[in-house]
Amino acid sequence: MAQSTEKEFYKITHKTSRISKVYNSELSLSQLKVSNKVEVNLITEGKGIHRILGEAMECEAGDVYIVSSGIPHGYFALEDNILTLETISFEANECFGGDFSDIRSEKFCYGVFRDDSPISYAMLSSKALNEVTFIFSKIQSELTSKKDKWQDAIKSYLVLLLINISRYINLAETQTRIHSKEWNTVSSAIRAVLERCNDSNMTLESIASSLYLSKSRLSRLFQKEVGESFLDFVRNVRINRACGLLKETNLTNEEIVKQCGLKDVPSFYKMFKASKGQTPYQYRMSHTNFSRNNKEVSLISILNDICENTQHGKTKNVKSLMETAIKEGLSPKTILNEGLLRGINVVGEKFKRNEVYVPEVLLAARCMNESIVHLKSFYSTEISEPKGRVCLGTVQGDLHDIGKNLVKMMMESSGLEVIDLGTDVSPENFVKTARENDCHIICCSALLTTTMGVMEQVVEQAIKEGIRDKVKIIIGGSPITEEFAEEIGADLFAPDAFSAAEGALRFCEQSKI
Repeated sequence: MAQSTEKEFYKITHKTSRISKVYNSELSLSQLKVSNKVEVNLITEGKGIHRILGEAMECEAGDVYIVSSGIPHGYFALEDNILTLETISFEANECFGGDFSDIRSEKFCYGVFRDDSPISYAMLSSKALNEVTFIFSKIQSELTSKKDKWQDAIKSYLVLLLINISRYINLAETQTRIHSKEWNTVSSAIRAVLERCNDSNMTLESIASSLYLSKSRLSRLFQKEVGESFLDFVRNVRINRACGLLKETNLTNEEIVKQCGLKDVPSFYKMFKASKGQTPYQYRMSHTNFSRNNKEVSLISILNDICENTQHGKTKNVKSLMETAIKEGLSPKTILNEGLLRGINVVGEKFKRNEVYVPEVLLAARCMNESIVHLKSFYSTEISEPKGRVCLGTVQGDLHDIGKNLVKMMMESSGLEVIDLGTDVSPENFVKTARENDCHIICCSALLTTTMGVMEQVVEQAIKEGIRDKVKIIIGGSPITEEFAEEIGADLFAPDAFSAAEGALRFCEQSKI
């Protein structure tokens, strides 16, 4: 267990940690810290282990490790010891200029890194330890007091700290493998991963190309030096970044997905749960101290989980989450709009892009409809008011109903009342039902080209019965085109169920203006 206090100025951070977690040789690399900053770590009390990649080194009071960005490492205590560690973290390109901020230069960080090594080590004498401790204390003091020109003072002390440490670097004591040419290549790859972590298009091939290596060469080097595959490393970096955002921000899962370069919310949800054994919502709740602000975080997370489970058709999970949301004070309307409808809309967009298919859509739609029924049992008056009324059917001479049923589900999921006339529906029955039930929409489906003409008869019958100016007509089905809809005088051609539901909602809203 590590207890820490932290103060920060722009990109410079001072942190004091008391580490009691005992080192375990079975520790996986994914449990080590990977920072996008340079770290100066000073051991002030106790004895422990500094794990760098697969190497475990004993450390004690007086040891200093300077670790460049992108190096997986961590500190642990030995039995019956508590390790006290002070850390100054900074981004060189934000703090320095010229060669001092260029990682390829010998002057990078004032020459504290030797022979292109990403790690340096110093075992300080009593005098040197006092000098370094004094500078650490001055940086901490400036961060706390913020006196006149304190920002300039911090940068000056940081330069002084690096120059002092560079005089005591013990090259012989640093692990030789860290200085190898192979490791320097892998280190560059790790830094590239950290810099491009939010890029969903980042691949092993793109990183290898930037380093002028073949994909297979970098893959072998990565496995050899880091001890795990490149893909596993990238996944762990992204999951660790997501963990930080879940703990420290109010970002939604959609926003976290973008910042971590992940594909989409469902894949993030699945990957996160496999890695952490918890959903993002559960993780956020177990790592957040509840307060007034965190109550908002909790509610957002519940809605995100409802949205995600709806997409996967997990009705049982959705119902349980809705009950939690009601207990937390969310209104049924909010649960419907920000949870259920948002989830089904995501499925709709994926369906249009051919990322999911009819079985997945049916699963999500059934989940949506069952969940709405469950939600109505809490506060029926708040969500029972339909947004509009539609009569729907497959036209006369056609007995196909899969597309028609999917349209019905999508419309009901969108809050519309649907009168399902079934299949083989005559033009007269369509118009009669619309007139007697004050429908806003007539929705006709056809799969057979031989029945397409019936749709024109529906339009003509609506004109004959005098309701054409009161009702919109939407048509759809595999043989139907937008040109055909214009030709027969229909109001909208819907290429899919989601377009039909969106169009019907739009027409109903316009009728109320």
